[in-house]
Amino acid sequence: MSRTSALADTDFPVPVLSLWPDGAPGARGAGEDDIPSLAVFLPTAGCGAAVLVCPGGGYGHLANDHEGKQIAEWLNARGAAAFVLRYRHAPGYGHPYPLMDARRAMRLVRAHAAAWSVDASRVGAWGFSAGGHLAASLSTHWDRGDARADDPVERQCCRPDFSILAYPVITLEPPHTHWGSRCNLLGEAADPALVEELCTERRVAADAPPAFLFHTGDDGAVPAENSVRYYSALRAAGVPAELHIYAHGPHGVGLAPNDPVLGTWPARLEDWLRGRGILP
Repeated sequence: MSRTSALADTDFPVPVLSLWPDGAPGARGAGEDDIPSLAVFLPTAGCGAAVLVCPGGGYGHLANDHEGKQIAEWLNARGAAAFVLRYRHAPGYGHPYPLMDARRAMRLVRAHAAAWSVDASRVGAWGFSAGGHLAASLSTHWDRGDARADDPVERQCCRPDFSILAYPVITLEPPHTHWGSRCNLLGEAADPALVEELCTERRVAADAPPAFLFHTGDDGAVPAENSVRYYSALRAAGVPAELHIYAHGPHGVGLAPNDPVLGTWPARLEDWLRGRGILP
């Protein structure tokens, strides 16, 4: 791992790697929030699949436990490698830094796929809430990498092969956006053209990755219309998608392990992953 360096991170009991060992582009300091990183969770018996995990937090903090560590452990138990992303966020960082970090993280996983026993063609992104917006942005604003780059990481494609979006922020326009996420990402006086550019439902194309979406009808923070819009855009573009909206449940439930109804949604996700050949 000559292009990565280990970091100490009390949130994660696993190796944590800096995305840019020589300093992240645009970094304004050297604190933990200035150093985007990946926590590397490798399964004892891997199947080759890997997932970049983007915790939520309204682009103002990171829910690293129930939308990070617990997700990685769930994936590892099913043979998939997991990479939990610590991306930059407000108050120090808005757009384009979260997306810049997510793109770099996806490239890094692919660049080191062999070392981590990962199949570079089965690397997905899983995001929650604002992290869902980040995963959807990565799915609709990706590139194939720079073949002429000196850094071998930058030569990698950053397109996810599939996406998992849990109660995601999708639109940045009223009435269905999450205003806190929008303001943290773009500021209160955002350029309308940039708002439209980052409404991910408007950027879906036929080459967007297949997606699984989960939401609840009672979500008072991020309305279910967000998932509906993205699902509809995928359908219109001919991209395979599956949407589950549970009638009741609050925002931010993670895997909902203590709810006998909502706690069934990860099983639906597992069915989808196996049906698509991502898990064996």
